[in-house]
Amino acid sequence: MPETKARKTDYEALFKAMQVPRFLVSPRDKTHFYVTDANDLALDYFDMEEGQVVGRELSQFMNMDVARHFEQSFKVAYSHAQPVSIRALPGMPGVLRVHSFFIAPIIEDGEVVALDILGQPDTSDQSVLQRERDDAVSLLSSVFDVSEIGIVVTDHKGRIVRVNESFVRIYGWARDELVNADLADLVTPDERDDIRARHDEFIRSGVQGSGELKIIRKDGSISNVMYTTATLELSQKRRFQVTTVVDITLRKQMEQSLRLAKDQADTANRAKSTFLANMSHELRTPLNAIIGFSEMMLKHTFGPVGHDKYDEYLNDMHLSARHLLDIINEVLDMSKIEAGKMELDETEVDVGGLIKSVMRMVASRAFGSDLKMETSIAPNLPRLYADERLVRQILINLITNAVKFSRKGGKVNVEAHETKDGGMEVVVIDEGVGIAKEKIARALEPFGQVSDNPEDARHQGTGLGLPLAKAMIELHGGEMALESEEGKGTKVYVRFPRRRVPKS
Repeated sequence: MPETKARKTDYEALFKAMQVPRFLVSPRDKTHFYVTDANDLALDYFDMEEGQVVGRELSQFMNMDVARHFEQSFKVAYSHAQPVSIRALPGMPGVLRVHSFFIAPIIEDGEVVALDILGQPDTSDQSVLQRERDDAVSLLSSVFDVSEIGIVVTDHKGRIVRVNESFVRIYGWARDELVNADLADLVTPDERDDIRARHDEFIRSGVQGSGELKIIRKDGSISNVMYTTATLELSQKRRFQVTTVVDITLRKQMEQSLRLAKDQADTANRAKSTFLANMSHELRTPLNAIIGFSEMMLKHTFGPVGHDKYDEYLNDMHLSARHLLDIINEVLDMSKIEAGKMELDETEVDVGGLIKSVMRMVASRAFGSDLKMETSIAPNLPRLYADERLVRQILINLITNAVKFSRKGGKVNVEAHETKDGGMEVVVIDEGVGIAKEKIARALEPFGQVSDNPEDARHQGTGLGLPLAKAMIELHGGEMALESEEGKGTKVYVRFPRRRVPKS
């Protein structure tokens, strides 16, 4: 009895360890068969666990066509009590390839009690698969070796097991110095704990990752790199991390240089604004004195000057001083706005009245050019909650510009109306020389000159009129748009938001 039990144990061990798929089936009746045992390779072929196969009919876990193919062969072997060979049908889910099966009846007391099925491995397919695997490994190795991007392979403990030639060349370390070294030792001390934690997480979860870190070169210099990692699982569930690194040191240096240049430009711009503000204040004081004294002399406050020519010179001096003061005021206003120091003194403003006032102010200049001045102000135009001085200056700049660049005998029209959304729009329209579309942006820049002809400079002024008006409008939360075509005139749209229009 013990000897029989031992032989049975040896048989079961041999059955399980056979290097070909093998399984046993027994008949429920003459047409239905169920699996009574299956070795490991048979389970691999079925791509099933033992509990999903043993005790079940083939039709319960196989494709119906494959199950029918087996069952027909089982019936022949069972009914004739003779071995049968059949070819394997394609379509099994497992990775193991089988060429054919040998079905042998097991006979006791002259009756078939079971069928022993042995699979014959497809050796030709296996060799093809092996060649494909070898080719794939060869291809990946070639990519690894010739890549211009540094590649590092680390094991589950973060130790370097392989590096490619590019990594060695770029960072200066010898291959022998890198293999078996801790990857974290290659990065700067402030990032080591973080890189270890991320490496452990990537290995554990198998997720991919990317980011930036700083690598120490052999010569001690620091390289900024962008890395991408992927986890690779090999046989026996061994996991490795493949990391590609791209050096971005030059890009980082350029970014730092650009930031520094921007900071310097901002500092210089603030210094310029401060200088202009101070200079404007310093110049305005003596100019006001010149304007005041010249005005007194022109009016002969303390008696006649004595000669008509002096009166003429005094008039020129007075006009020049006032013009210079206007320029200084424009520069001062622009520098205040750029420095963020312009504060609004807000009241309810009668925009229609301001438009008529400014039109009267420039009427003498328009009369000299034989210009027709028109207004189209909507009846019951609401008031505007704004800084009256700035709104007046906006209108002066835009209407004066329209007059200055209009042709003799032309027309300037100023419209004002409430918008559909409850805001307010003022439009200044002229029929003058216009601006080429590609130069409109330049006209809206501080000190921008539309004409490149030096002879036109005396007609263009400081180049602050439009930009200053635009900045003052934006201080009120509004916007300015300009439509123009060279030779056909210009339309300037000034739009104030709804919140600036009080509702009665």
